[in-house]
Amino acid sequence: MSSTFEKAHNLTISGSGITFGTNVTNYYDHVGGLKGDALDRLREHIAAGSMHDSAERCDAPKCHPETRVAVQDEIVDWILHRDEEEEPKKILWITGPAGTGKTAIAGSIADTCHKKGLLAGGFFFSSFAASANRRSKRCLVATLAYQLVQHDALRDVGEHILSSVERNPAIFVRQLEVQLDQLVLQPLRESRRSPDAPSWPKLIVIDGLDECEADQYNDIARSPRVAPRNKEADQTEILRALVKAANDPLFPFRIIIASRPEPAIQSFFTNIANHTTRKIFLDDKYNPDADMTLFLESKFAEMRRQCQLPASWPSDHVKQTLVHNASGQFIYVATVVRFVEGDLAPPPELLDQVMALRRSDASTNPFAPLDALYAHILNSSPNPLLTVDWLNIIFRYRFLISPSYRSWSMRFVQLFLESFPGEASYVFRGLNSLVRIPPTDDHTSPYSLFHKSVTEFLKDPLRCGDLYVNDSRSLYRSRYLQIWKNKGTATPLSALESADFLDHFLEMVILSLIESPASMGQNFNLFDVGWWVRSQDVCVSQSNCKDSVRHVNNIQWLFLRVHSPCTWSRKCHPACKYVRTEMLKELRKLGWKIPHRLQLLRDTFIHLADVDFSPPAIDSDLRKGR
Repeated sequence: MSSTFEKAHNLTISGSGITFGTNVTNYYDHVGGLKGDALDRLREHIAAGSMHDSAERCDAPKCHPETRVAVQDEIVDWILHRDEEEEPKKILWITGPAGTGKTAIAGSIADTCHKKGLLAGGFFFSSFAASANRRSKRCLVATLAYQLVQHDALRDVGEHILSSVERNPAIFVRQLEVQLDQLVLQPLRESRRSPDAPSWPKLIVIDGLDECEADQYNDIARSPRVAPRNKEADQTEILRALVKAANDPLFPFRIIIASRPEPAIQSFFTNIANHTTRKIFLDDKYNPDADMTLFLESKFAEMRRQCQLPASWPSDHVKQTLVHNASGQFIYVATVVRFVEGDLAPPPELLDQVMALRRSDASTNPFAPLDALYAHILNSSPNPLLTVDWLNIIFRYRFLISPSYRSWSMRFVQLFLESFPGEASYVFRGLNSLVRIPPTDDHTSPYSLFHKSVTEFLKDPLRCGDLYVNDSRSLYRSRYLQIWKNKGTATPLSALESADFLDHFLEMVILSLIESPASMGQNFNLFDVGWWVRSQDVCVSQSNCKDSVRHVNNIQWLFLRVHSPCTWSRKCHPACKYVRTEMLKELRKLGWKIPHRLQLLRDTFIHLADVDFSPPAIDSDLRKGR
């Protein structure tokens, strides 16, 4: 009998498993002791969802077969040094307007290079991803370093990366240039192997740079005079670090950066990195119309087979019109396909609805057909303005995120926003072409958007017209206060699920919830302030240091916030007096340290930015997070 592995190639058998291929290995197979600890420490600081083949990106856009061939061929030629430039440039900037397929191209290139052993690593930013670390620079370098460690051809480099982590465990909170130097450049310099080794990978892919948001290092709520950092500063810091690396003679990789041509990014590539950067602008040169036609023909063929539709559906004129309306934006045709594939009506009827939409001339306003499509989809929901409120709360304002800035699950969002059981299904009916909605039995995955252009549409009154909602915070406040009043959700829950929901609910920051005591209404005495305080106290006593600080802050925020609209020249609002009196009474019972009378008197007149609350079980160092 022949062996199972008789014809197997590139096979490795180790103590903990079997690995096929030469591209990526499991470093745990050959790392132990201190190096194993360093690998664990490195892994704690990565954004796993940002990697090109992560589970979180399972539905990420990719180029449809036989589309975007010309641009992909040009990129691969550049990666393999086949360009004819006298001074080859090590950075390629792929740019273009919203919806032109930048992420699809970057993802397809990453997949192709991964299969060929050419991909060293990648980071796919996303402003609406479930993982908050995909919206931040914080995990960028660690994630790239981790992928280098995991690469079979870079064993020697990986050893030096882990040694760097051992020597400096605090490297992950240093500036990006320092991180990149110690976790990538220095290990490359120390490696005994030549950077020109044929087995070494050749490419790093950074996608969605314009979706990287600003890390805030100051507590803006406590220091209102400190201006928040803007995202352009962090995006520029990333670019500076990458350009510095690319200019290092021992840095062996080429870098693809894909983003919209936002002013700060455009300025950087034009004025600072012009001599090291090659640019691909996704315009008519790459014949997107032909690619979109192929995409539509393939998708409509699938619908004809599934629904037994005639071969003549749809007509060539319809497909040509859709491609013309797209104005080079793949997101338009992709959304049309998802809408027509939906279950609101048979595909021919839904396609007829799209073709009947009134819109401005796409040649004068390229977003007009997309805006008309988004408006039609939203208006097909039973209550469009309520649907927009939900979308604003979840995606535009991002109120429903955990203290670690990770999107909460669909189940939690439903329980929080629903005013009656099943309201979420009513609100999102017909929105499957805009929103990824997890299965009903999935209690961990969040809602997510197919494309960030939906939020850009919603926040622009000129684009969304009658669907524009200026402020959805009133709905958010009312839901929060209703849960507080009822001490639970509108949907009946088991004791275990109710406890789990309330744990998350009590973590929610109060600052953005109660902007005025009047928001509690005339029946403010129905809110059991004692219950809320006792629940926070239980969370403090059962939490670790970081979580304890969060719950202590919640108590302080509520105490300060309900008083913020009051002025010294007139009496406090009755709801303010009620909430503060009940809070102080309950905190005294629980043995908390509360502000002394003089501090409370000063707060009445000058609105202190801070008051001292501390639970008996936590010492001062713990309260300050030290």
